[in-house]
Amino acid sequence: MGGAESAGDGLLCVEVVCSTGPRHIDAVPLRLPAGSTVGQAVERSGLLQRYPALAADAGLVCAVWGKSAAGDAPLHDGDRIALCRSLQVDPKEARRLRYRAQGQRKRQPRQRVRGVSAPSSSSSSSTSASAGQEPEGA
Repeated sequence: MGGAESAGDGLLCVEVVCSTGPRHIDAVPLRLPAGSTVGQAVERSGLLQRYPALAADAGLVCAVWGKSAAGDAPLHDGDRIALCRSLQVDPKEARRLRYRAQGQRKRQPRQRVRGVSAPSSSSSSSTSASAGQEPEGA
């Protein structure tokens, strides 16, 4: 998808991507004539036909390099068009649910790192030196 190779033949190299689920990305590289639009690239990619649930999503948004774009927006060489699904769950609510689930599990108390006396004298001098104090006998 380099600009140098498409400049001579008047074609744009773009990529249309979508995520149909967690950790699943489908990317379709395309070569389109100069002056093509976002809508034309999405149609030509075939992703909406391949994933009918994506086409049925009323909240589907097209984005070029992460910024929302209308279907009639012109494309430039090297653009990446993302098909963004609507949110299934509010991110704040999902975090609350994960926190509650984690809180219900019995958690082991964390061991304190600071304030624990070291068993040997060599490690106690390095501990006190790292805390900003001078080691004894210095």
